[in-house]
Amino acid sequence: MAGSTSGMTPAPRLPEHPPRLWRDAEPRKAYDVVVVGGGGHGLATAYHLAADHGITDVAVLEKGWLAGGNMARNTTIIRSNYLWDESAGIYEHALKLWETLEERLGTQVMFDQRGVLNLAHSLGDVREAKRRVNANQLNGIDAQWLTPAEVGKLAPVLDVSDRPRHPVHGATFQPRAGIAKHDYVAWGYARAAHDLGVDLVSDCEVQGFDTVGDRVTSIRTSRGDIAAGTVVLCAAGHSAVLASELGVRLPVQSHPLQALVSELLEQVLDTVVMSNAVHVYVSQAHKGELVMGAGVDQHVGYGRRGSFHVIEEQMAAAVELFPVFARAHVLRTWAGIVDVTPDASPIVGPLHAHDRAWENAWINCGWGTGGFKATPGIGHAFADTVAHGRAHPLVAPYALERFTTGRLIDEHGAAAVAH
Repeated sequence: MAGSTSGMTPAPRLPEHPPRLWRDAEPRKAYDVVVVGGGGHGLATAYHLAADHGITDVAVLEKGWLAGGNMARNTTIIRSNYLWDESAGIYEHALKLWETLEERLGTQVMFDQRGVLNLAHSLGDVREAKRRVNANQLNGIDAQWLTPAEVGKLAPVLDVSDRPRHPVHGATFQPRAGIAKHDYVAWGYARAAHDLGVDLVSDCEVQGFDTVGDRVTSIRTSRGDIAAGTVVLCAAGHSAVLASELGVRLPVQSHPLQALVSELLEQVLDTVVMSNAVHVYVSQAHKGELVMGAGVDQHVGYGRRGSFHVIEEQMAAAVELFPVFARAHVLRTWAGIVDVTPDASPIVGPLHAHDRAWENAWINCGWGTGGFKATPGIGHAFADTVAHGRAHPLVAPYALERFTTGRLIDEHGAAAVAH
């Protein structure tokens, strides 16, 4: 009969929207602590302020969307095999926290401890690599030296013969190192911080500061003025721009660092392979795509599009080391912005100039290519620093004054391609 619905299949029910992980807050007029920068470090710092120190009157301000900067544009490598004691300390602290992060945040971050290889292609590389292995072992870090044959067993698709232009003479290996899902990490921190009462404010650009004496009293933003008891800058390379508004010139330069992913492939690489000499590092993501990073573009800027010749050189190096990749198709490329200091180590501590110290302003920037892997460690240690008004022992060496005292922590060799 016309118009009858008898025998017709009922329309499928549309799935309900999943619950929001956090609410985008309308900023209030004042907070005890305002964290500028809603990336991994800003979110982790806010979370630890609330979780470890009971400081919940906190706002995280992000000019775009939460974790839309470098947190969404890195290659997710996690390791702690840095040369100097100060670097090994903070990165090993972070790695230990990575190992329990899912339990702490109550969410999956897909931390996969598949190990990281750092290849040696010359006698100089071998000497430097063995030196680092010895230093790591003295610091209690799981570092090993592998022969070319052992490298070949661990990564069979890597050409360890004497044919390549950069033959593999061995490699360092850290078994506990690996990769994680960067979005899941950011979302986990954001949800956990929100659940503890932290306000997460996106689309809120900081445009300046108001000061009285040696204190920052309020922050001028695109969504109104916000009074702050304490100001915490976690805006990576843009921290230098913000600090300049307070009369502090930071020794930080920002450069694009490019990366790319291939189409989805069957699993062929079960570890992370890095090569400083040829500026390429490769892992295979959980879905199957190859994730490759390159060297830093030499020009200074905040643009998120790098130079084509860097990608070209990166691909040439990757194909030489991994002949099996020659027919893989590049799916997309992107660039993150690395903020680099003269000694390739971060700046963490009070914000001050040579003639002025701000009593209630703190800075965390300059991580270069190591920011993602440090996220849990610096979030924990920096929150402790801010809460107690003095440097946590793990970040004390990274104070700004080292550039006037000369007590530098030169990690250029360790951090060359270590995003």
